[in-house]
Amino acid sequence: MKPIITAFERSPDRGKGLARDMRVRWALEEVGQPYDVRLVSFAEMKQPAHLALHPFGQIPTYEQGELALFESGAIVFHIAEQHAGLLPRDPDARARAVTWMFAALNTVEPPIFDRSLVNIFERDEPWYEQRLRSLDGSIRKRLDGLSARLGDAEWLDGAFSAGDLLMVTVLLRLKASSDMLDDYPNLAAYVARGEARPAYKRAFADQLAVFNAASAD
Repeated sequence: MKPIITAFERSPDRGKGLARDMRVRWALEEVGQPYDVRLVSFAEMKQPAHLALHPFGQIPTYEQGELALFESGAIVFHIAEQHAGLLPRDPDARARAVTWMFAALNTVEPPIFDRSLVNIFERDEPWYEQRLRSLDGSIRKRLDGLSARLGDAEWLDGAFSAGDLLMVTVLLRLKASSDMLDDYPNLAAYVARGEARPAYKRAFADQLAVFNAASAD
């Protein structure tokens, strides 16, 4: 049975691949699992049918048989557990990959996501510049640590894993809104390697096709 995921009918990222269904699409492409997509409008996301899948009225969701999941990180983890290719078999390496999944979503992403919201909703506020400087300082501290740990390696811990998948999607949001990654050449190259993966390209093309179709209406 093919899983069904939900995605924006009209994504606010304007086809840049930043919406969080991209993570799930990419994971499914990496493991070779076909899937269906149900597009939802912002109004539909607040209706009981969708809230039964995602109590906070967001995307993505994941359904397969009787199983329904929400939260992109949890969905990617489930996919990685069910299919080979995104988590190492060695228990210690597997635990480290899961640690990087948590690090991407809990440590690196929050100030980056907050920065994107500040740029959208607070640009005209008197505290905008101060708030942006504070967030940029927090982001740079995280990038300093991440860059030092990655060094000259291709991926965070040996082979590509779900930890890298999530980390790259987090850094892509920063790349789209700031030139900060230019100060970290190894991280910029790391993101480029993620974007070059065939599975990423397929997922991005599928998400972009949805945006283009909606724009043509």
